[in-house]
Amino acid sequence: MNARTEPAPAGSDAIARPPLVRELLLVAGLFLVYKFGRQLATGHTGEALRNAHRVWDVERAVHLPGEGAVQSLLLHGDGLAHVANTYYAAVHFPATVAFLVWLYLRRPVHYVWARRVLAAVTAAALVLHLLFPLAPPRMLAATGLIDTARVYGPSVYGDPATDSLSNQFAAMPSLHFGWALMVAVGLIVATRSRRRWLWLAHPLLTLLVIVGTANHYWLDALVAAALLGLALAVLHLPHRTASTARRARSGLVPAQRDERALAGAGR
Repeated sequence: MNARTEPAPAGSDAIARPPLVRELLLVAGLFLVYKFGRQLATGHTGEALRNAHRVWDVERAVHLPGEGAVQSLLLHGDGLAHVANTYYAAVHFPATVAFLVWLYLRRPVHYVWARRVLAAVTAAALVLHLLFPLAPPRMLAATGLIDTARVYGPSVYGDPATDSLSNQFAAMPSLHFGWALMVAVGLIVATRSRRRWLWLAHPLLTLLVIVGTANHYWLDALVAAALLGLALAVLHLPHRTASTARRARSGLVPAQRDERALAGAGR
């Protein structure tokens, strides 16, 4: 990650960075609430499969590309499918946690708004999981897709009939994609390298993985992106242009003005 090189005003990090213990408890509490909430949405097999048929029909009606086109790319060799399954299982949580930790330590003025946006998107996703249980395409025979995790491994899910640790009927929206997109957006905003746009490769690769492994529909990712856009619009807009006049009138040097404007936007 290429960091901003401008010096920050003395004490700005200490002011912007929330207490560590409070943040750890808050993030852990939000995670437990989310996991408990997902469990409340389990057991709706019939409704989840009916909704899956509806989503599949809508995608075909609006001429979205078939998920099978992506999966066929993964099935050219066992190794590629295994890599995709590993990415699905191993990157989602660690990448998001690493993103938050890096912001907290290196870009505290961006940490608060990023954490708020992630929490808002996750909360909205939980509501949708409760209101609209959805079986993933790997469970819908009409898709013609296979469960690549079951066939090639590794898999994070057990048999839906006996799996009590996860809710497999929570396909929409895809938090794999929503969180990956937020990581890319946050890093693009928080850094100034000309190569920072390459962070978009993370959500793009995540999109191909979740679709190709038959864990999500295209619409799952589109809904996640819409929720993220709404959360960003409501909770944080890093308007540099809107505050240009105010910064110009202030007596701060450019680096100080930039950091204070962003710190105010993150509160």
